Amino acid sequence: MPAIFNYLWRLWIILVAAVLFLLFFLPVYLLSIRKEHYKFAYFFVRTWCRCVFAAAGFRYELIRKTSKQLIDNQPYIIISNHYSIMDIMLIPILFPRHPVSFVGKAELAKIPFFATIYKRICILVDRKSARSRHAVYGKTAERLRAGTSVIIFPEGGVPDDTSVLLDDFKNGAFSISAGENVPIAVLALGGLKEMFPFDNSRGYPGKAMAFFLDILQPNPDFLKTKEAAHGMISDALRQYYLKKN
Repeated sequence: MPAIFNYLWRLWIILVAAVLFLLFFLPVYLLSIRKEHYKFAYFFVRTWCRCVFAAAGFRYELIRKTSKQLIDNQPYIIISNHYSIMDIMLIPILFPRHPVSFVGKAELAKIPFFATIYKRICILVDRKSARSRHAVYGKTAERLRAGTSVIIFPEGGVPDDTSVLLDDFKNGAFSISAGENVPIAVLALGGLKEMFPFDNSRGYPGKAMAFFLDILQPNPDFLKTKEAAHGMISDALRQYYLKKN
């Protein structure tokens, strides 16, 4: 798609996201005041994600690679590779019965008005601050104990080198899983790296692929869990791109 159309396309997406944000602001604000009501606020959060994802011209296919089933009312740590801002839209769509909260960038809390909601539904982290990164453990544990699943991108951000298929994982998600006795739901996402990259001049509407790979039980040897999760996501992405190319 020519660059000018990409800019117009992204402007349309921003417009839709902003209008829906204003429409849903009040119910999400009110329903996120008390932690026990967040599951009701999540309906609007997820609807916002679904509408923005669809308005961008994206669709998805979910392929299950495991027979294990998610248990209702059981919180999970949800991990995935991270290439695109649309990853953040897609994952809540995939979890209709498990209200989720993201570990998100603290700098986004500086955006006026948006910050009011963002600070309530996300766990903020300043990745440049060791103190902030350490505080994420306690905040995440609090959400999990309240019954909210937490999405963590274990790469710790989007790789600077776009040719990297999957960056090394940080310990956080796996350490918290072991410490809080919470299982890990493992996803791999394919396609959004090309369809909606962080380069605003590139991208196109299309179908994203989501692979539900496994549910890993908490393990005191969390480094072994980290290695297993990295291996299965890496394998799924390699197979996806080999088949695609």
